[in-house]
This record gives sequence, structure tokens and C-alpha cells, in this order.
Amino acid sequence: MRISDFERPDTAAARAAVQIATTYHTPSLLNHVERSWLWAEGFAVLRGLDADHELLFVSALLHDLGIVPEFDNATLAYEDAAGHVAIALTAGAGWEPERRVRAHEVIVRHNWPEVDPAMDAEGHLLEIATALDISGARADDLPLDFRREVLTAYPRLELAAEFGACVADQAERKPGTSARRLVDGGVQRKLRDNPLERILEG
Repeated sequence: MRISDFERPDTAAARAAVQIATTYHTPSLLNHVERSWLWAEGFAVLRGLDADHELLFVSALLHDLGIVPEFDNATLAYEDAAGHVAIALTAGAGWEPERRVRAHEVIVRHNWPEVDPAMDAEGHLLEIATALDISGARADDLPLDFRREVLTAYPRLELAAEFGACVADQAERKPGTSARRLVDGGVQRKLRDNPLERILEG
């Protein structure tokens, strides 16, 4: 399994997602969303899931935009806010209404504790991919050489400190959202202890 096995979609929505993510994310968070897409594609291969690759790519690149100050929402969970950005972006790219809603669903569900792949393959893949990148869940499922290649191409930089602080801020301001559950579940400790933080040291 190599990065080159996964072709980035060359569509209006995919190109716009890259532009928006690059413009508004810090380098650490941009690398996180890029890695999340690659982990998701890797898990799709391992689990034999037939995913909509454009939908998965766009959702992965946009899934954390709700923690960016420009897209932060006073009341909505950050993943819900990001999902609405995805609806607007994909509408501009010509997606049909039902598919725009799917982008919102995938992004919202990435923060669920678990997503049934039979109900939502893309939501499931983004959920387990982000769980790996943030908390280290299923860290040994993907081939070691692939993990090292991805982390070399998209290093973690200051993700643990940056994302931990962003989620803590969301939890404090919006205690009824999933950010509170993540913080109460020890997400800041999990970020620091994530084995991906040290995989390139060996």
C-alpha cells in the first residue's frame, strides 16, 4: 500500500476543497485532513468497502473547518458547521441536493463514537481514519511502511497542541456538543500519546 495507490479526485469540488482547506487551515491541521483522507482510503482497501471517492475526499478535506475562526459557529457543533461549509462548496460545484447532504452527513458522523459501514461507508471510513489520526485507534491495522510514508509526506507538526486547544475551546463554549465528549474522554492525552507521534523515530 502506497500513497500513489490513491488518486486524488480531479473535480471542481475536490479542487475547491483543497483550496479552502489550504487557505484556512494551519499547516498542522492541513496535514491532518490530508492524512485523514489517506487513512480512510487505506481502510477502504483493507475492509473491502466500495466508497464514493470524491465524496470521501471532499469530506475529509473539509471535516474540521468548523474549528477555524472564520467558520466557527456560536451554537453548532464544529463538525455540523463544517458540514454546512461542505454543502455550500458542493452546491457551487454542481452537486445534486441529495449528494450535498451526504457530505454534511459524512462530516457530522466522523465525530460519532461509531458509524455502521452498512449505513454509511464514507462516514464509517472518515470516523475510523480520524480516530487513528487523533487518538491512535487501530494504529497497527494499516501497513507500517504506509503509515511511515504518509507521516513523512504529511508530518504531524503541532497537531497535538493545536487540535487539543481547539477542541477544549469548543467544549467550553458549546458544552452540549461532541467536543465536550471528546475532551471528557481524554482527547488531549490521546493526542499526546498517539503512537503516530513517534513512528518515525524508530
